[in-house]
Amino acid sequence: MKGTLRYRMLWERIRAGDEDAFFDLYAALYNELVNFGIRTCGDTDLSTEATDQIFVTLWEKRTSLDRVDNVQSYLITFLKRRILRLIEKQQKINKALQNVKAEDEWFEMPYEDFIIRVQTNEIIQLRLKEALEKLSFRQKQLVHLKFFEGMTYEKIAEQTGMTVKTAYNTLYDALKVLREELKEF
Repeated sequence: MKGTLRYRMLWERIRAGDEDAFFDLYAALYNELVNFGIRTCGDTDLSTEATDQIFVTLWEKRTSLDRVDNVQSYLITFLKRRILRLIEKQQKINKALQNVKAEDEWFEMPYEDFIIRVQTNEIIQLRLKEALEKLSFRQKQLVHLKFFEGMTYEKIAEQTGMTVKTAYNTLYDALKVLREELKEF
């Protein structure tokens, strides 16, 4: 309980702009947060980076921080979210890297081009999601079964209770809508 009160007092001083309080809180909780992060994601570097980022953010946003009753729990939650964001970002980068092949050889590209490629992939995914929202429930279902489950028209018809011709026509109409929505790409 003594630590909780101490952390809360440091937090309030940080909100007031006290740099010494920030470093005291950093010294008191840094190792605990890094260790928690390691237990959460299993990656020391990622945990250290995420912990560093939350303390940087904490200092940058000190004037707009809300009161917190349990600083330790607040920072642990903040750390978990930051780790998840870093993992998602790394997954996007890894996915973009997989797409960056030329004649089965990896090549270097300028950082700006790499960022543009990642952002373009995100835009395409967003556009695809928006296009899928224009489909009926049945059309979405058939697209999923055909292209994500790899089912034949016969299996789709069997599973959905449609005729093979109806399944084919419904999927054809869905693809027409998707082509129209995504024709710019």
